[in-house]
Amino acid sequence: MARHDVESEVTGAVWKILLEVGAPVEAGEVIMILESMKMEIPVESPAAGTLTEVCVAPEDNVEEDQVLAVVESE
Repeated sequence: MARHDVESEVTGAVWKILLEVGAPVEAGEVIMILESMKMEIPVESPAAGTLTEVCVAPEDNVEEDQVLAVVESE
């Protein structure tokens, strides 16, 4: 299995997590939404696979390049 880290592209806060651990995901599917400077920033899966870890919770502050979640693919 290949591990794909899902990283934040911006500094901001976690607004909403849309998928749960164990959910199948497609490449480009939105996993969560960040809020930065009053804008909603979708965080997409880099690959198709299974969401195996969510490293943040709603309202957590995140930094650019921080790992937010992990997707594993075959």
